[in-house]
Amino acid sequence: MPKLKSKSGAKKRFSLTGTGKVKRNHAKHRHILAKKSSKVKRNQRGTAILQKGDAAIVKRSYLPYA
Repeated sequence: MPKLKSKSGAKKRFSLTGTGKVKRNHAKHRHILAKKSSKVKRNQRGTAILQKGDAAIVKRSYLPYA
């Protein structure tokens, strides 16, 4: 069997925690922040854990060797 390629976009966007969960960054936090409320900007900080169904897709299809 040939090796599977990882999706290069997924390599840049997702990383795994020590327990195997998939971490992601929040969207809409790069620019045009003046019109967004402080609450929205505060909640966009840091990373989030991907939902179980989405994480399964990322691990199986996009990052097979992660």
